[in-house]
Amino acid sequence: MSKTSSEQPWLTLHSDAKSAQVTAPCVLTGAPLTADELSQVAGLISLPKAQRASLSQRSLADFYSKAKPPELLTQPCIVGVLRHKAGVMLFEPAVGAELDFSTSLKRGHEESEEAEQLNGDPTELSHGDQLTFRFDGRPLTLRVELELEQEGEVLAERPIDEVERYADKLLDGAEGSAVASERLRLLFKHSQSLGQSADLDATLKAATALVFDLVPRATHVAIALREERSQSGETGTAKASRYPVVSSILRAGGELDRPMSATLIKRVTSERKALLLMDAAAELSGARSVLAAGLSSVMIVPLWVGADICGVLQVDNRDKPSMFGSEDLELLMVGVSTVSFALESTRLISRLRVAEEQLKGGLEYLQDPERREASGLIGESAGMNAITQSIGRVKDLKVPVFIKGETGTGKELIARALHYQSMRRDKLFVAQNCGALPEGILESELFGHVRGAFTGADRDKKGLFELADGGTVFLDEIGEMPHALQAKLLRVLQEGEIWPLGAPRPKRVDVRVLSATHRDLDEMVQEGSFRQDLYYRLHVYPIHLPPLRERGEDVALLARFFLKRYAEEFGRGVSGFSDEALRALARYSWPGNVRELQNEVQRALISRFEGDLILIEDLSQHISGLEASGPDVVFEALNVQGTLKEMMEHLERALLARALDENGQNKSQTARVLGITREGLHKKLNRLGVGEES
Repeated sequence: MSKTSSEQPWLTLHSDAKSAQVTAPCVLTGAPLTADELSQVAGLISLPKAQRASLSQRSLADFYSKAKPPELLTQPCIVGVLRHKAGVMLFEPAVGAELDFSTSLKRGHEESEEAEQLNGDPTELSHGDQLTFRFDGRPLTLRVELELEQEGEVLAERPIDEVERYADKLLDGAEGSAVASERLRLLFKHSQSLGQSADLDATLKAATALVFDLVPRATHVAIALREERSQSGETGTAKASRYPVVSSILRAGGELDRPMSATLIKRVTSERKALLLMDAAAELSGARSVLAAGLSSVMIVPLWVGADICGVLQVDNRDKPSMFGSEDLELLMVGVSTVSFALESTRLISRLRVAEEQLKGGLEYLQDPERREASGLIGESAGMNAITQSIGRVKDLKVPVFIKGETGTGKELIARALHYQSMRRDKLFVAQNCGALPEGILESELFGHVRGAFTGADRDKKGLFELADGGTVFLDEIGEMPHALQAKLLRVLQEGEIWPLGAPRPKRVDVRVLSATHRDLDEMVQEGSFRQDLYYRLHVYPIHLPPLRERGEDVALLARFFLKRYAEEFGRGVSGFSDEALRALARYSWPGNVRELQNEVQRALISRFEGDLILIEDLSQHISGLEASGPDVVFEALNVQGTLKEMMEHLERALLARALDENGQNKSQTARVLGITREGLHKKLNRLGVGEES
């Protein structure tokens, strides 16, 4: 295949019928978009302004020959986006609210026949991968052909299993060589530094310093650490490994944002060998990432602990070829054996700390009585049945869900139902009201901070996104999020990364984001107070929660649920509602929705002294429609300013006074009605200072 004359990154997609070469960035569509629509898409996917003019499109209908394309592909729509970033080709599938198509990926280099279901996250493409789109059950499979990555001849390779032999060789040479003795001294010196660090950034810094000292002609050191992520397929979930670069340092100072060759990583990790290339750009002439990195001389060594490969370390000289020899490679392997153990130990300590904080946060969350409720939803109305179906469709897809509804409708309950019915149920669910905290505190709460990031930051703090890694974050009142934080949230949704305050680099997280608000985000987008690109990212799958006044028979179901819950909590023997009370509850419009109904049931229970039913007169006057026979003592108590003890004493004093009035100031009769002894009544009257007029 001849290379395209364009300087843009490119690939070829093959179906059984046709092939087409596309350049990135590219939008895969149904029917072609107009120029204005394509320009709008460029803004919505946050494409840098310098790349927007180069955004191309390719209709998937082009890949059908005689067969008629599915109906969806005859309409203007977006199926996915191809991007090129940091030397790799990425595909980001679209996931529409209608969910009328799905996308899966079969890795060309994997022996397993299992395909991974894509859920909206950007996914790296490799040569030979197969993308399968299903439209109404009809599959379209496209094979990916990237520029071939020729490996070429390697000057030296060393199995990592023989590192002890290289260490013995170094020890033997130290007896008569000043150079070898100096190398041993450096290894011992840096080993001490590596062993004393429990912080990943400090360990990476110490590892880089060791390599620069051992290999004086190195101009650059890069380290990539293995990450495992779950991928879902038709037969369940599996683990897939990737190697993101976590450190890339120049000897002259500063960081170098360049990719590490996927070709070299794949080879050294699969063969468990260290490689030495004298002119990487020539020997790997087809590898775009090598060319982009500008490599000249390179050594690349796996990081390993026992049988496990935990990362890759790359050392290169970007000025001249033939700068390293096989002796440098063997020495580097001896040093890397110490680095590997230190890095893996540091990561283990970090994971244990996160797990401890997750456990602590989970226990605190579960101990909140408002959150101990089951994740099952209460309701049999058409609106609630539709919501249950929507949750079933989207619960295991990692797409943002936007929950719309009036205040008090139970948006957090829907979010928790989504989490606890999904495959993420064993991980943490956390909720944050975006309008409850000032901007600076909210940023630290969501994304965390490092020690010294601001005045008073005397230790590192994990943010909610990091604590909920693998789980779900629910952002309530997202419309109240400050504009500056909206950009950081967009990064989480697009890149799967958070950037803690004061941190030198971002951290990857796997989090499902759910959001809700009572505000009109469409209007806020028009006003410019809410980012349009973030709006579309959050609005992938909206769920509308109907107000309680539209849920009909659900009012009685919810009232009985709250009655059972609070009767047990208050120690009352009330087991139901009278028919009149239920009819009054059904007639009322409930402007405060479920929350108002919950509060009303609590209030009615407090008012009911005897009997096993809530009667219509126990309800608030504006709900029952009855004329007030006296002051609403519960309402008065709820409006008393003071401590909880003062409020409860005010309520008890009012209830005792009313009971005495209703029983003609007869203390014996009053005590029997209240279910207490006459002596107990006297003690309460004296303690609360209730008048004893006859």
